[in-house]
Amino acid sequence: MTQISIRRGAQTRERLLDLAEAAILQKGFGATSIEELIVGAEITKSGFFYHFRDKSNLAKALLLRYLERDERILNDLFAKAHALNEDPLHGFLVALKLFADMLSDLPEAHPGCLAASFCYQDQLFNREIRELNRDGVLAWRLRFRERLTCIAERHKPKTEIDIDSLADMAATLVEGGIILSRILNDPKMLTKQIMLYRSFVRAIFAPD
Repeated sequence: MTQISIRRGAQTRERLLDLAEAAILQKGFGATSIEELIVGAEITKSGFFYHFRDKSNLAKALLLRYLERDERILNDLFAKAHALNEDPLHGFLVALKLFADMLSDLPEAHPGCLAASFCYQDQLFNREIRELNRDGVLAWRLRFRERLTCIAERHKPKTEIDIDSLADMAATLVEGGIILSRILNDPKMLTKQIMLYRSFVRAIFAPD
């Protein structure tokens, strides 16, 4: 196989994933058909099955790509923020501001969360995909818990707080903000929720 063929194959696979993600976010996994993806990508049915053995395999590839992209974005934001701040609280607040700024640049309301979409229709997926989705949520908890724990060790909370619940609050606000932004057609709703979380964390830990 030539390098050109390999490159074209990779491009076709990404095209299928892009089409599938957009369709799933719009109408759900169950209502998204292999046939419409084939038409959209302008390939044959055998071309689809060359890349994905079935729809379940497509779902796994979609979720893995989504979680890897999510992790890469957050890693970059937190790395930039902490490189500029020795104080873990300041670094965390800067990271949240960077995250909010990134989302505020979206021209329209956030298209949606693939992990949430999979959760809403979890009866359609096998155990491997459900556990993969669960691991993605727990990765968010771990990321935020580690940083919040470092903050609490340096800045005594002004009120009794459960760190795990405060860490989970980040994911809760993001998912809720996505839903609200779509229902109300307000592109700024998600940014507002992240900034509110930022203010809440500052109020708990910032010295008087």
